[in-house]
Amino acid sequence: MRTEGTIEEYDVLPAGLAEQVAALEAQAWPGSSPGHDPALAPRAVLLLDADGRVAACLALLHKQVRLADGRTYDAAGLSGVVTRADLRGRGYGGRLVAAVRAGLAADPGVDLALFSCDRELVPFYEAAGFEVLPGTVLVGGTPAEPLATDAPGLDKTVLGAFPAGAAHDEGRADEVRAAFTGIRVPLYPGTVDRLW
Repeated sequence: MRTEGTIEEYDVLPAGLAEQVAALEAQAWPGSSPGHDPALAPRAVLLLDADGRVAACLALLHKQVRLADGRTYDAAGLSGVVTRADLRGRGYGGRLVAAVRAGLAADPGVDLALFSCDRELVPFYEAAGFEVLPGTVLVGGTPAEPLATDAPGLDKTVLGAFPAGAAHDEGRADEVRAAFTGIRVPLYPGTVDRLW
């Protein structure tokens, strides 16, 4: 039996849940295409209500990021964070994002979480434990057709989280934070996910 606010992760969504997620994304981002590039190893993370309906959802994407100095990091990104319209303002989205952040912090295969959001959403993500990366720009799209978070009209802020604790070394977290602060990050996810 499900309790109110059960969080579940899926590599492949069952049909009924996939339809609910697609409907939520279509309401939030009319005209957008559903789904993510399989090369980004997408995982759907859902918060389900007591009836098993999607209350909030997001996609967790993964990619190795190579910086200009040749260092490579295993990054995770949040995408498509949305809460059902009739449940907004009740903390479901915040609870889902905070749970995902905690899961990433415990994952030894993740060096950092990195994503962008609209400026007005920064306090929401900070409350879940993410931090603003001053001067950091994500560059997505493709090398031939880049899309950067500082492009005119985008008004995005880049946020991150750097695992530290039992599974990670605090010094490593500080090193990764320093490596990703104030730089242009060559994300280049492709044509399906232009920015995650």
